[in-house]
Amino acid sequence: MDNRKHIIEALLFAHGEAVKIKNIEAVFDAYYEDIYPILCELRDDYDEQKRGMRIIITHDTVKMVSREEYYPYIKLLLSPPEPTTLSQAALETLAIVAYRQPVTRSEIERIRGVQSTSSLDTLIARGLVDSNGRLDLPGRPMGFVTTDEFLQFMQIETIEELPDFGAFSGVDMQENEEEKE
Repeated sequence: MDNRKHIIEALLFAHGEAVKIKNIEAVFDAYYEDIYPILCELRDDYDEQKRGMRIIITHDTVKMVSREEYYPYIKLLLSPPEPTTLSQAALETLAIVAYRQPVTRSEIERIRGVQSTSSLDTLIARGLVDSNGRLDLPGRPMGFVTTDEFLQFMQIETIEELPDFGAFSGVDMQENEEEKE
């Protein structure tokens, strides 16, 4: 069986750029008249099967490319992710949620001493924090918890792997602990 078509397909895929037809001829120690019909057959196979790739043949090169109609999907995959840097305010808010979850917005604001709506919204948008539903407290406030994305961000598997809060020097949340009880 002549498997030159499959070898050419592998060459085009592996190379990733346009390949000179004369280089393919050299691989097989063959002439243009022998290789060109195989290239056309390969191109036609991809077109008939409406595969995700297509083969473009010019007068002296051949290239494997993705189909134009799949560009929106490719763009989604290859778009750079949102930056993982967080503002100081967002980091403070994230730490409070991580160590106090489930925690209400008002608790976060009381601990930080400033409004935290923007920071909380940023963390939710990044998928690091999510709502855990209404808490069984007066007014039924929304509770916030960390997500699996947070665990990945922190490179840990469970929330229990976070360092003990007491290990942080210069942080006094004792007053807030007493208020919570």
